[in-house]
Amino acid sequence: MTTTRNAEAAGAVRPVELRAVTRRYAVGGQTVTALDGVTTGFDAGTMTAVMGPSGSGKSTLLHCAAGIDRPTAGQVLIGGTALDGLDEHALTLLRRERMGFVFQAFNLVSALTAAQNVELPLRLAGRGPAPDEVSAALHRVGLADRAGHRPSQLSGGQQQRVAIARALISRPAVLFADEPTGALDTGASREVLRLLRELVDRNGQTVVMVTHAPAAAAHADRVVLLNDGRLVDELPGGDGAEAIARRMAALEAAS
Repeated sequence: MTTTRNAEAAGAVRPVELRAVTRRYAVGGQTVTALDGVTTGFDAGTMTAVMGPSGSGKSTLLHCAAGIDRPTAGQVLIGGTALDGLDEHALTLLRRERMGFVFQAFNLVSALTAAQNVELPLRLAGRGPAPDEVSAALHRVGLADRAGHRPSQLSGGQQQRVAIARALISRPAVLFADEPTGALDTGASREVLRLLRELVDRNGQTVVMVTHAPAAAAHADRVVLLNDGRLVDELPGGDGAEAIARRMAALEAAS
């Protein structure tokens, strides 16, 4: 397990930074505050787990950080670029070039092979993959021999690894993962978490992962805890799943 890099001390720009981010929604004539003045950042070459009770704002934080949702107030910066200064076209381009996304439901196209799913972001961006680029991406996630298989011919863990390869094909600065092991059994979850950990340790990838599972969070360098839309605590992932579970239990009991 790596420790958090001293990116700021070295003068490096953080891949992701949130400054006093607030997100409110109108629900049934009332205003719901999903995020309430959250300030945090994610350093290059680290893995951060975002946890909290149901409704604490985990997914909203991820969506705001990734530019999928716009904050009501505050500022999100990706590689030093403020998202609030971008129109929708510029924001779409930045997401395509700087961010990768992995979700619980895999979101693979059932009619396409693994290789075709992986190259899809490049096709949508108007360019074809370079020779061996797709095979290299599948090799990176241990699926070089499954390039011609469709999602229905792959296990859940294999489908998630294809989704990770697809997210990484454009070489994003940050990989956002929303419950990436939520639909997987224990063995497949370990496989996917090991892969994410290797991407950080060997390739310097930045990973921001929402999870409800202490065992998954224990793979991270840092665990960020939310409650009622506020950042309430941080733990080192190296404390282990049991320590994280105890802190989560205390947080849920208090809320």
